Amino acid sequence: MTIVSQDEATPAGGETAGGATPAPPGTADVTTAVHDVARRAKVASRTLALANRMTKDAALDAIADALVAAADRIVAANAEDLERGRANGMSDGLLDRLALTPERIAQIADALRDVSGLPDPVGEVVRGQTLPNGLRLRQLRVPMGVVGMIYEARPNVTVDAAGLALKSGNAVILRGGSAAASSNAVIVAVMQGALEAQGLPAGLVQSIDAYGRAGGVALMRARGLVDVLVPRGGADLIQTVVRESLVPVIETGVGNVHVYVDATADVDMAVAIVMNAKTQRVGVCNAAETLLVHEDAAAAFLPAALAALAGAGVVLHGDPAAMSFAPDGADMVPATDEDWATEYLALELGVRVVPSLDAAIEHIHTWSSGHTEAIVTRDIAAAERFVAEVDSAAVMVNASTRFTDGGELGLGAEIGISTQKLHARGPMGLTELTTTKWVVTGDGHIRP
Repeated sequence: MTIVSQDEATPAGGETAGGATPAPPGTADVTTAVHDVARRAKVASRTLALANRMTKDAALDAIADALVAAADRIVAANAEDLERGRANGMSDGLLDRLALTPERIAQIADALRDVSGLPDPVGEVVRGQTLPNGLRLRQLRVPMGVVGMIYEARPNVTVDAAGLALKSGNAVILRGGSAAASSNAVIVAVMQGALEAQGLPAGLVQSIDAYGRAGGVALMRARGLVDVLVPRGGADLIQTVVRESLVPVIETGVGNVHVYVDATADVDMAVAIVMNAKTQRVGVCNAAETLLVHEDAAAAFLPAALAALAGAGVVLHGDPAAMSFAPDGADMVPATDEDWATEYLALELGVRVVPSLDAAIEHIHTWSSGHTEAIVTRDIAAAERFVAEVDSAAVMVNASTRFTDGGELGLGAEIGISTQKLHARGPMGLTELTTTKWVVTGDGHIRP
């Protein structure tokens, strides 16, 4: 079994900053090394479990300051990753997701400061009562312990995951993939230095990138040492982790995202939402990949929408009805079932004209990945039906799909978008990285 994804085009053994570094020989050696990392994380997590909010917030602020101070080093390392990515044929969308600039680093640091300012979920009383026999019950939020992350080509996730883990009282082990190996090596070193300067153990944030794909497998096998594993990336990676991991997994999903323009939609509003959902940033999981249009809205909406999309460089994959509205010079090709199933992560969009709201919902049920769907409508009943019947983690009414994001929804940075239905669903912020513990206080009570 291997962990393979569209940006994992390097030899087994992995890479670290400055070039190829072979993993320790043999699966047993890699497993031992990764499990040692997990043991250090487990010990470090106990230290953090005793820390108060002031200590955790100070650590996050210190990391944010250290990242900004090290921006030149991080950008230089990131240039190595981008050069390898271009050489390996990485798509423009993935290159955009991989790229770091001083401005993006400043934004990442600001997101950490935002997390620092959020309420600490640890210690929150979820519920409590005093029983008739006098026993006092409290269900409290507590850290998971050790969180493992396996992800691709996203150095911002390295910081987001660490920040959310630390704020919620957890240690984190990062497997960031070979595509961002140089960037991640510097970022992790900067974060560890900031933690130690705050009197906290470096073991709270560790990377296993040096152990390559075999390290990822060892992390998935570290049941008892790692409390939860979160995969984030392409469908192949996510499904491999879900299928093969012995550690409990919170499944994050790919974003085959739909925007449905209903019969009563305001045309100008619909065009603006579709353009934002598709073109504001293409290499992200909440970007729109399919546009569904009610046939009664097609004549008024599609000419303007398709012209705007084509003008932005979007390649359009349309069904016959949609293609009949294609403006002159538009790059529009016939759509197939493969298009309806595709997360493009690029300037490409499937377009389909549907006869009814029922048909739109049926299309979404057939092809959606369960991430985010949007309806543009002035019909309250249609909006309510769409919300009730579309079974995705997030549903937008008259708003862009790009709002399915922890920061945009007020959660601070997110560790991923969960498309499963157990424990966490949608953007995963601080609360989703905690579990609960029952505390029962008595006065010599014994059970009769």
